[in-house]
Amino acid sequence: MDPGRSAEADRLARLMRSAQDGDGPAYTRLLTDVTPLLRRFVHRLRPFLQPADIEDIVQEILVSVHGVRASYDPARPFAPWLFAIAHNRVVDATRRWKRVAANEVSGEPLPETFSQSATNVDGDTYGDPEALREAVKHLPAGQRRAVELLKLQELSLKEASTATGMSVTALKVAVHRGVKALRKALGEKG
Repeated sequence: MDPGRSAEADRLARLMRSAQDGDGPAYTRLLTDVTPLLRRFVHRLRPFLQPADIEDIVQEILVSVHGVRASYDPARPFAPWLFAIAHNRVVDATRRWKRVAANEVSGEPLPETFSQSATNVDGDTYGDPEALREAVKHLPAGQRRAVELLKLQELSLKEASTATGMSVTALKVAVHRGVKALRKALGEKG
């Protein structure tokens, strides 16, 4: 987008003025519309960045815009105001990366071990699958269903919610209580 006065820049300025007047949907539209512009801007300044790093900077820019939105002067062009903020956040991120790179040493991650041998077990397996199956059978129906879907079938909370008709919050509570009951039934602490 040309930082000067274009039709797009004028539209974004109108959205910002409306947002400053308390129009929530206009503010949402503004942030939605400037996000791809900001991604391109950051990519143009730092083409070597990974998409996740670009997204992090864009989010920082949006947070900054939110924090200083009252400082926008509606009589002035919107794009230069926005891209000045964006440029400053890119510079801040570059400084931060340089500081980290100057002080960080990369190495292979070390395995985690504990002094007691009972804690040094593979976390993906349980010693007695039959005892676990039996303990799951004795859970209340809601907890059993939540544990089966979320822990055994590894469905997402959204998928499990759709399958059961339970809310995400109710599923979280049920699986927490179910796992706690299983630990107690199987003699584990926690």
